[in-house]
Amino acid sequence: MGFQTEFNSVCKFKSAQELFELLEYGRGKMVKSGFRVFPTGQKVIAYTPDNQAIAIVRIVASIAEINFQGEEVTQVEMELIRRLNEEEAKIQTALAFEMFFGEQEQA
Repeated sequence: MGFQTEFNSVCKFKSAQELFELLEYGRGKMVKSGFRVFPTGQKVIAYTPDNQAIAIVRIVASIAEINFQGEEVTQVEMELIRRLNEEEAKIQTALAFEMFFGEQEQA
């Protein structure tokens, strides 16, 4: 048991539905496995499940708990600041592949 620290500039969605809700309603949450520390109050770049930068969000709350199935999970609540334009998304995606996701072939 222990906390894993997230990068200060990355908020990667694993679920397309969670991302859709954030973009559609301006607020949303995601659930991550394990205990993690997210920078509450900080603005971060949100990434799609396929590692594409899409928006700037503010982390509103980060709650680590053990759920009813006995699994360690972290719920992260956030609000949408704004979507990235095409050029911003391209640059942020390229930087993220180099810094966080590992260098991979990009289209």
